[in-house]
Amino acid sequence: MPASTFAPRAIAFPNTPQADNLAAVDSAAPTDETLIRSTLAGDDDAFAELARRHKPKIFAMAARFARNDHELDDICQEIFIRAWKHLASFRADAPFEHWLSRLAVRGCYDFLRKARRSREHDVPLDDNARNISAEEKPGARHARETLALAMSKLSPEEKLVITLLELEEKSVREIAALTGWSESNVKVRAFRARAALKRVIETHREK
Repeated sequence: MPASTFAPRAIAFPNTPQADNLAAVDSAAPTDETLIRSTLAGDDDAFAELARRHKPKIFAMAARFARNDHELDDICQEIFIRAWKHLASFRADAPFEHWLSRLAVRGCYDFLRKARRSREHDVPLDDNARNISAEEKPGARHARETLALAMSKLSPEEKLVITLLELEEKSVREIAALTGWSESNVKVRAFRARAALKRVIETHREK
């Protein structure tokens, strides 16, 4: 798809995935494949509809890794820009949602690698932690902060695999398909991630 024929407009995303409660796609609405063909033909509105249709799931995944709304917007914008740039490579041998999910996982992984150095002394908070009630019990707050600290100590590979496995509830086979890693590699990284989490949590409790 020549860049000169079409360029994606900036997509205005809400601050959180929950902010846009989209109705189910109507049966008369164009399919993803139809929108893809229209996009490749130069219809920018078709790609905007693709992004609108799939952004709740992409936001929900990206929110697992972003510390704040600014980072969340950046991750999601980058994912959809990559989707547009590589749209011609979509072969329709699997649903577009699966193809986009693989791009999203790779985008989140790249974000973790780039952010690792600047986060060495920070404790990233997940999306749920941003709006914690002031009435949260001290014990619950301590547990949450301990988990956030432990997660921040993981390598990008470990954090990605443990997030997909435990929070996104993906199977080893699904994670292998999303990341391009072998199933044995996924299992090894998951084992190391759990061991690292346990060490950090135990050390923190002893202090």
